[in-house]
Amino acid sequence: MSLFVKFAPAAVILVGAIGLSGCASKSYVREQIAPVSQRVDALETRLQETDGTAKSALAEAQAASGQAQNNGQRLDQLGARVDGIDQRLQAQERKPAKRPRN
Repeated sequence: MSLFVKFAPAAVILVGAIGLSGCASKSYVREQIAPVSQRVDALETRLQETDGTAKSALAEAQAASGQAQNNGQRLDQLGARVDGIDQRLQAQERKPAKRPRN
């Protein structure tokens, strides 16, 4: 019996602590989660806005890349034309001048 008497207060305290802790009510959990839920919602909204901005920027960058590629091709074509004109001009300069007919 002395063993029982020694551990009885500890057992009573342990049972009381377990009994008092209990489970949280749904309303308590909702109250505790509400601020976190609001922050998550705000972050999701910002993420969607950022995603939209990123997609828009990507589309603009792709369009600019396509335009730059077209401009490069046009420059190449114009460069070839200028080279051809330059060659004809140099060929004409090498020809002897024609004498005027009397």
